[in-house]
Amino acid sequence: MPPSTLQTPPSAPATRLPEALAVPRRAWLSLRLSERKVLLYTADVCAVCLALLVILAIRFRLPWGWQTIADHPVWFGLLVGLWTASAPLLNAYDLRVAANVSSGVGRVVAVALVVAAIFLSIPYVTPPLHSSRLTASGFILLMMVLTAVGRIGYARLLVQPTFRHRVLIVGAGWAGRSLVEAVRTHADAEYELAGLIDDDLSRQGEVVDGLAVLGTSQDLTRLVEELGVSEVIIAITRHETMAGSLVAALMDCREQGIQVTVMQAVYERLTGRVPVEHAGRSLHLVLPADRELSRVYLLLKRMGDLLIGLLGTAATALLLPLVGVALRLEGSGPILYRQVRVGRGGRPFVLFKFRTMVPNAEAAGPQWAQVEDRRVTRVGHVLRLLHLDEVPQSINVLRGEMSFIGPRPERPEFVDRLASEIPFYRVRHAMRPGVTGWAQVNYRYGRSTTDAWRSYNTTYTTSSTVRRSWTR
Repeated sequence: MPPSTLQTPPSAPATRLPEALAVPRRAWLSLRLSERKVLLYTADVCAVCLALLVILAIRFRLPWGWQTIADHPVWFGLLVGLWTASAPLLNAYDLRVAANVSSGVGRVVAVALVVAAIFLSIPYVTPPLHSSRLTASGFILLMMVLTAVGRIGYARLLVQPTFRHRVLIVGAGWAGRSLVEAVRTHADAEYELAGLIDDDLSRQGEVVDGLAVLGTSQDLTRLVEELGVSEVIIAITRHETMAGSLVAALMDCREQGIQVTVMQAVYERLTGRVPVEHAGRSLHLVLPADRELSRVYLLLKRMGDLLIGLLGTAATALLLPLVGVALRLEGSGPILYRQVRVGRGGRPFVLFKFRTMVPNAEAAGPQWAQVEDRRVTRVGHVLRLLHLDEVPQSINVLRGEMSFIGPRPERPEFVDRLASEIPFYRVRHAMRPGVTGWAQVNYRYGRSTTDAWRSYNTTYTTSSTVRRSWTR
């Protein structure tokens, strides 16, 4: 289906929205995704600080309230710092998870358990909670209960229509439908889709994926006011085809305080992937100027990679005899598997992994991994399940061929084909490939061109995994 384009239309008759598709009036307090995450974070921090305050007041008779925080800022600062570092890493601010009571509570309780355990294990700079099992247990339990209460409140209250961010989509074509699917998949509890507009007169009054086409660009400002829309998203792949009347209407909305954004930005924020299939020839969507990395950041990143590489190499040395014995008991073959991959600048390098397949698994030639791949050994299945087969890649990190976080390194046999099928595919070679990243976490082994497409779409977001957990 070709992408939707909007041309200057002749006057169109006003369309009446069917009663079954009518949208409720303006939400009095709509919350955007970033605002929801800030609210969740604030509630979590208040909960953990309250847990520490209660335990200190009950067990140590310290004054209740701000006086104790002022007298012992290191205690509370350290606790908040641990939470701030741990919660995003454990994906505690995934709004899809938080919108469900069971999954949201389970996630935040796990974070509370980890943070409390780390806090109790730090000597000297933390209160002596560990001196008593009852005190330590009470602190952990109270942190878990209070943070869980906050998540229950969020899942029960803030997913109601009153607090949803109401959106009107400009464009009922390919890009618009992709955006509707992304919203319903990733942020159905946070966004409320009011409908679509399109200057194609043949689409007026149609229902596209459950959403009505409510009018043309001439109706935009009226619909924004009537439906209480707080954001207008432009889902048009070729922006240069937009009619002057539409541009003027969008400017009117912007002047009224309505947020106006493009589909590609919203799609990336929701899914964590750059929608290159909707980029057309817009290279700036793949290489925006604000994503240039400073030399200081690159230096710090490399130092972090060296530290991780040293630790990983030590872990490889410890695992080598254990994995070797296990593989030898199952059959013959090398312990380490070496495979050529394409790295930064398109240069090939040899990737190291613990062997998980039978020897000569690719005697018939290179092929994608498969679901329930019969070539994988029993030991290899365990190694893959625990991701221990990836540990020897720390050698590649030390050698500067890989980074800890980055796009998945692909095999040279597949690169030319993928480059011909996926727009801007070779852009991924501008950075070092990674041991882990968004694609590796959210998907298993690459099994097809589609998996490679998804992996590529995250090339410029995988190096910001922690940051994206706050902004997605």
